[in-house]
Amino acid sequence: MTNKSANKMWGGRFEMSPDELMVRINASIGFDRVLAPQDIRGSKAHAAMLAETGIISKSDAREIAKGLDQIAVEIAEGKFKFSEALEDIHMNVESRLTELIGPAAGRLHTARSRNDQVALDFRMYVRDAASSFDLALGELQRTLAQKALEHAHVIMPGFTHLQPAQPVTFGHHLLAYVEMFGRDRGRFADARKRMNECPLGAAALAGTSFPIDRSETAKALGFERPTANSLDSVADRDFALEVLAAATISATHLSRLSEEIVIWMTPQFGFVKLSDKWTTGSSIMPQKRNPDAAELCRAKVARIAAAFQGLTMVMKGLPLTYSKDMQEDKETTFDALENYSVAVAAMTGMISDLEPMPERMRAAAGSGYSTATDLADWLVRTLKMPFREAHHVTGSIVRQAEQRGLELSELPLEAMQAEEKRITKDVFTVLSVENSVKSRKSHGGTAPQNVTKMAKSWLRRLEKGRSSG
Repeated sequence: MTNKSANKMWGGRFEMSPDELMVRINASIGFDRVLAPQDIRGSKAHAAMLAETGIISKSDAREIAKGLDQIAVEIAEGKFKFSEALEDIHMNVESRLTELIGPAAGRLHTARSRNDQVALDFRMYVRDAASSFDLALGELQRTLAQKALEHAHVIMPGFTHLQPAQPVTFGHHLLAYVEMFGRDRGRFADARKRMNECPLGAAALAGTSFPIDRSETAKALGFERPTANSLDSVADRDFALEVLAAATISATHLSRLSEEIVIWMTPQFGFVKLSDKWTTGSSIMPQKRNPDAAELCRAKVARIAAAFQGLTMVMKGLPLTYSKDMQEDKETTFDALENYSVAVAAMTGMISDLEPMPERMRAAAGSGYSTATDLADWLVRTLKMPFREAHHVTGSIVRQAEQRGLELSELPLEAMQAEEKRITKDVFTVLSVENSVKSRKSHGGTAPQNVTKMAKSWLRRLEKGRSSG
């Protein structure tokens, strides 16, 4: 005897209802409900195509579209009742559509499977995310470039091994991240281009015998073309892996910048300040101003990278085509992409709010013998000394300055001449941090005039991109 409580969506093959635990482990509606906009867009395009090809009547297609529009409103207004028993967003929408328009709803799934349906919905979601990331990163770049332009002449120490290396400008430092985020945008754009093929019409795995027009649905949904192989269409999750990989790299850049903000805000550095909008206090220490926003951005890379690794592990051993394992592709991806989006927005806010402390930066830039390379370069240029010999002489001079507790610019000329008698007083022209940064005029160098030019160039490019977009 047939169990009347069996899931009607499965048709006549099953007689018994699933175990309660099976319902829980099988259901994805708790997280895939976010695909509702994509699911409804895809269904409307599919129904329109079915009507155009004569597979269903145009009147049924109109009823389906009308019902789907009502469902979209119900979901947007929070009035839609999601059911775990119906497993996922696809069945929830179809069930409600049946309630609204009756038997015509049953024709919507003609020439379609949940396999190509979910592949479509997920692909559109990830594609939408990649597009939004491009816009968000562009705004972050604009904020960085504007701040760089404003502080093109502010001198700060450049570091290697977190030790003072050579003086640079604050603007130059910020423009380094403009370059990084530019590459990130390129990766998202590349991924978006590769994923812009429509899997709808691949059906369960083998295609369909109905005379569908896959090019029509692809065009209606903003894809360049339909996917070429039905097996690959339903089995592919490269698009999600690629965007997660790009997000992981970009989140690493966000984390590095966050780490610098955290360091710069310590009293020991005192290079920058953030306002109350991006800092928090302590429940016990009233003096504290903690860079929590930066710290949280720094940590986001962990969950984003974990999502990429997790999906890699899900996909690595799956034979073609669809397996239920692939239901595990979404929850962590949704979480990662949402957190990445929040981190980019937070970083944009912090950079806009960031206030550099030029005097502290300048003082730090002048310490630690950061113009030693300038001295070595002077020996090479003026005395025609081989660089390795100049390096050795400069090291000896630095040792003398260190023993006397002096900076290089404070060391008497006689002390330098004790190491190299041909050194003249002209050497002091290269020992100030101001002259050091001004001299770095090579392409990509830190000279203020370079920074000003590059910041303006970036701002023009970004404005042009925003206008054309």
